[in-house]
Amino acid sequence: MNYISIKNGESIAVNSVPVLNYQEFYNVFDLLKDHENHCINYFAVNEADTIRLWAMIANDREHTIYVFSSNVAHNSKLKSLTPKYPGMHVYEREIAEVFHLQFEESEWDKPLRFPFNRNNKEQTIEKYPFYSIESHELHEVGVGPIHAGIIEPGHFRFICNGEKVLHLEIQLGYQHRGVESLMIQNQNITYQTKLAESISGDTVIGNTLAFANLIESLNGKSMSTSVEIERAIALELERIAIHTGDLSALCTDVAYQFGTVVFQDLRTIIINTFLQWCGNRFARKLIHPQMNKYPLTQELKEKILNNLAEYESRFNEMAQLMFNIPSVLARFENVGVVTTQQALDMMFVGMAARTSGVERDIRKSHPHGFYQHTAIDPVVLKNGDVKARAQLRYFEIVASLKYIKEWLQLHSSSEKIAHSNNKLMPNSLCLTLVEGWRGELCHVALTDAKGNIMHYKIKDPSLHNWFALALAVRNNDISDFPICNKSFDLSYCGFDL
Repeated sequence: MNYISIKNGESIAVNSVPVLNYQEFYNVFDLLKDHENHCINYFAVNEADTIRLWAMIANDREHTIYVFSSNVAHNSKLKSLTPKYPGMHVYEREIAEVFHLQFEESEWDKPLRFPFNRNNKEQTIEKYPFYSIESHELHEVGVGPIHAGIIEPGHFRFICNGEKVLHLEIQLGYQHRGVESLMIQNQNITYQTKLAESISGDTVIGNTLAFANLIESLNGKSMSTSVEIERAIALELERIAIHTGDLSALCTDVAYQFGTVVFQDLRTIIINTFLQWCGNRFARKLIHPQMNKYPLTQELKEKILNNLAEYESRFNEMAQLMFNIPSVLARFENVGVVTTQQALDMMFVGMAARTSGVERDIRKSHPHGFYQHTAIDPVVLKNGDVKARAQLRYFEIVASLKYIKEWLQLHSSSEKIAHSNNKLMPNSLCLTLVEGWRGELCHVALTDAKGNIMHYKIKDPSLHNWFALALAVRNNDISDFPICNKSFDLSYCGFDL
């Protein structure tokens, strides 16, 4: 067998993973011909005098993950996967940017992030080779990297024929916070947890849960059912909060001010629920590996139910109003369309996939924690437009409210938990997947002979889905870009770690 099959959150010995020659390694990716499979991570690690390529492909039908690897020499020229599987371009571009490797036959060999540890320091973001079309009838429009609002930097280069967008190229790479390397430099679990909370500020629960699941697996410590329920509730509350805020922002972009203020007020109810729970509106400190510092008491459960009751009646009324106003629908419908085939070819995940007819939801395909005991029915829409991405938020909020209320009924009392055993399994690999509100989060850790983390890899769904925005604006008016952009609400810092 050219790969080893594991489950989400399973820890295995590094030496149990097959090491293939590159042609064999390349051939394993034929698994991607079956759309039930998609690549969840592919990265490289320096290993003695060679470079070890690590790949993970998830089978959503069998609920398994295939792990395989290959050792290649420095300065190798490798056959590119991108011509066969375009969605692999982000992985190959990152590997080529950092290591002495070249992927041949790929026409997509541009730098991805311009990180500090890039191989060629002469490649700078100012010299990024934007795609261009020479024509007297076309013009280019550059936006950014400084944004008009309070937001992270990113540059958007449009090629337009009049008002119509023919092509958009998105260049990110201005952040460079070094989260992955900091995970290795300081092996203190509490420090690493704070880093996980900071990966993307709107996905505190999602990333910290992925990190906690990983550490607990490598530590051999499982949490009680009550703690797993609490963590699932927190993840769904985060989904509700961010989806609600995005509905508010979409209303802003179509000048529907009533929706803006009502949804924003409703979001406040949810994030204030976190404030009551753990003392922080964005749920920092709530989740910690091997600990349960803020257990749900009966009083807290009643507060959550009261907050949800206040939220739900007003939310349903506002959402029904919003989706029945012709002026709103006229700006949402058939704008920013991403097709099912595009979603499959580019391996989009999360909302970008599910609004284009592709059922891709980790809560169902690779469940973890209490999701293993819950029947999740993912919301899947087919139109792939701004309206679908707005509606998906509405439907997912309704579903999350239902799940939370059911789980609160199942939840029994829990207590504070604080385990002191922080020793991790040596020479091991662990991979965890979490369905954050934006989509699939993937964390991978490799440990050394002493049980220290020697390599940590994070993948935010935005790594895949920024290209969905680039496709969505094609053949739309450039004035539609803001609403297309907000309908995805992708992460700059999650992309450029």
